[in-house]
Amino acid sequence: MSPGALRGAPRQALDTPRRDPRAQWPEHARKLHDFLLDLYGEDDVLPTLAASWIAHQRSANTQRSYARGFKTFEEFAREHGTHPMAVRFALADTFRLYLENAPTWVRVKGVRRGEMARTGPPYSDASRANALSAASSFFAYLDVVSDEGVRNPFAAVRRPVLDPDYSPTPGYTEQEFALLLATARDHHRAAAYRKRAYALVLVLYTCCLRIDSLLAARVEHLGYDRGHHVLKMRVKGGSWASKPIPPVAWHALQEYLDGRTEGWLFQTTSGRRLDEPAVWRLLQSLARRAGLPLRGPHGIKGDAVTHALAQPDARPDRVQRWADHKDSRTTQRYNRRKELLDDSPGYALARDLAGALTRTPN
Repeated sequence: MSPGALRGAPRQALDTPRRDPRAQWPEHARKLHDFLLDLYGEDDVLPTLAASWIAHQRSANTQRSYARGFKTFEEFAREHGTHPMAVRFALADTFRLYLENAPTWVRVKGVRRGEMARTGPPYSDASRANALSAASSFFAYLDVVSDEGVRNPFAAVRRPVLDPDYSPTPGYTEQEFALLLATARDHHRAAAYRKRAYALVLVLYTCCLRIDSLLAARVEHLGYDRGHHVLKMRVKGGSWASKPIPPVAWHALQEYLDGRTEGWLFQTTSGRRLDEPAVWRLLQSLARRAGLPLRGPHGIKGDAVTHALAQPDARPDRVQRWADHKDSRTTQRYNRRKELLDDSPGYALARDLAGALTRTPN
């Protein structure tokens, strides 16, 4: 190639239209950008900065959670006549107080589809902590990308105290989970839906997965490694892992796939990726049919860890790796929750009291 051609190459590259970097944003960043753009317009930097901050988060679960929490904060700031980026400590601390009593958004029945109203119960401790954490993370991001630095008004705002050993999600016993699974296999609508429901619940449980990781998996990620059927997938934190699939789950999965070799592992009849709200609805429908307490998909992972730790030959270190927990204390929390219930002294007191009452004449 001649020197003249070399000199011309950069100019040709500069003359080529460049791609908009926003096209690379993940789903939740794009949705937040469009939401804020309708409110603040193209001349305001908030939509782009907020979306860039969401795109900066490692996992889709964090992106979704922070985007939801930020929208709650943005609405509060707007209602108080303050631009979100202009909030200072006094208003940030007022946001904490507001979250303690404000009603939540719920769907309105009997009106237009998707219409919402603020008539729900106050925010839970976890939801309040998420909204405050999201707002604080946004300002921390602004401090990083700003040339002059930005003071985080949420740095000194107190967060709700969350007990790591408490979970509002009801846990199932091994027998109750088997009933849920049998209901998915035998009593759910048409055969195609039954096969999908049965395979999904089995794979979630026997592979100890987060629902967002499983729904992001594709059929092409199924494989075989040293005598094991495996599913290669991204786990929490963004790293890849090969999860061995036990024979009963593998058989159910193949029955559901029916020879399909590409696409989302769990998808709709039209080929779109199955979403988390659909799984929530599925599990609640199954629980109602089985006469069990309602719960979401993350409860299945909690059941799997609890039941695995209850095995006679359980190795906590193996259960920790299987659950993709970075810290062994996270794994043991599931066990402690069960022990706090099983070992309650109240059962012994109630037993003795029942015996005394039967001996006491009316």
